[in-house]
Amino acid sequence: MSFSSKKFNNVKKKYLKFIKTQEVLSEPFRDKINQLKNFYIPISKMIVKNYKKNKTIIIGLSGGQGSGKSTISNIIKIILHEMFDLKTVIFSIDDFYKTRKERRIMASKISPLFLTRGVPGTHDTNFLFKCIKNLKTKKFKKFKIPKFDKSIDDRLKEKKWQYIQEKPNIVIFEGWCVGATFQKNKDLLIPTNRLEKEQDIDRIWRTTVNNELKKSYRKIFELIDKIIFLKVPNFQYVYKWRLLQEKKLKVTSKGTKTMKTEEIKNFIMFYERLTKHMLKNLPKTADVLVKIDGKHRLNSIKFN
Repeated sequence: MSFSSKKFNNVKKKYLKFIKTQEVLSEPFRDKINQLKNFYIPISKMIVKNYKKNKTIIIGLSGGQGSGKSTISNIIKIILHEMFDLKTVIFSIDDFYKTRKERRIMASKISPLFLTRGVPGTHDTNFLFKCIKNLKTKKFKKFKIPKFDKSIDDRLKEKKWQYIQEKPNIVIFEGWCVGATFQKNKDLLIPTNRLEKEQDIDRIWRTTVNNELKKSYRKIFELIDKIIFLKVPNFQYVYKWRLLQEKKLKVTSKGTKTMKTEEIKNFIMFYERLTKHMLKNLPKTADVLVKIDGKHRLNSIKFN
């Protein structure tokens, strides 16, 4: 699969321009051109290789918080458009979080821990399933994808949603738990952290999360054609990079609900169990495994 130097130069120009907009708060991107040549273009080629005319391919992009999913999605979109003339739609599983009101109801009926967004069970899975199904069907209909604003911890009004007017060639569906599998019941017995030990004594919260993965999330993830997994070095980096995300959110958002350091420590405990489970299992099953080093660089790539 070859392409002209003109196309490559167009990609390089737009890629560097985009990267510059992402370099917020002393977090520079390193080795930019080699990262483009050795990671982003090969991943894009894999997507094109699996694309069939008149059919929409769903690419699941999975990785821990702060691993760079949104940035990587947009870089791939640039390459797919400039090099291969393919229309790409990007959306996140985060945009399908239930509203704060809906999570309050879950919290009162099942467990107070469900007020906090993040884990399976806190997304509107019926809505998400219908959206992906519509994207894949030949009888595609125009529709809107919701937008969730983390700085206000709630869904935005419909007028701010993403409007999909025509059937895309490629969909990049990104999210921290995309492609996650459920755990064995015996693995739920021992608490992962202080949050589970003190606030989920009866295991209702983690059991409900696990049951959601078995049913509604599994049904959604089965619609994905290829999974790309961004493997962070370990869970400690999720905390470190989540802190950076919050700093960026404070700069770019007018919302009032950004978190302090101690709040982030507590917040990521909600994600710890499933993130560690994914770090152990997804490298074996993902179609593309990308390892990220401690300096936030794409360090190695493996196509399974």
